[in-house]
Amino acid sequence: MAKFQYRMQNILDVKLKIESQAKIAYGIANAKLEEEQMKLQKLIIRRAGYEQQAKELMMGNIDIQEVRNCRKAIDTMKSLIRTQMMQVHVAEKNLEAARKRLNDVMVERKTHEKLKEKAFETFKQELQYAENKEIDELVSYTYHGKENADESR
Repeated sequence: MAKFQYRMQNILDVKLKIESQAKIAYGIANAKLEEEQMKLQKLIIRRAGYEQQAKELMMGNIDIQEVRNCRKAIDTMKSLIRTQMMQVHVAEKNLEAARKRLNDVMVERKTHEKLKEKAFETFKQELQYAENKEIDELVSYTYHGKENADESR
């Protein structure tokens, strides 16, 4: 029996490797986004702490220098938060680009897998056709062989 050999198997193998690399890149981009979001969350919590500290400093005995330092820390935190928000935005864009790339690569791989399936179906049909032809020839030979044997008697 003939063995099925997909002639573009090496291309399919390359597509599978590219897809696995794209999955890894997507995972890395996702991890980076989560890391940047955690940094942003920590900065927001720190700013809230400074704001709470500023409220506490405004009650009771007011130390102007401490209040100024606290306000400066709040302003610094706001600046850091804006910068971190930009980092989060960049990470989101990178994640979206990695997702799009992964999607494109998956579509290419699926296309090649469909082509392989169609080639296999064609192979099976050709094999069935050849088998049917052999059976027909065998039946025809057997039938004609008996006719010739009957005529010679």
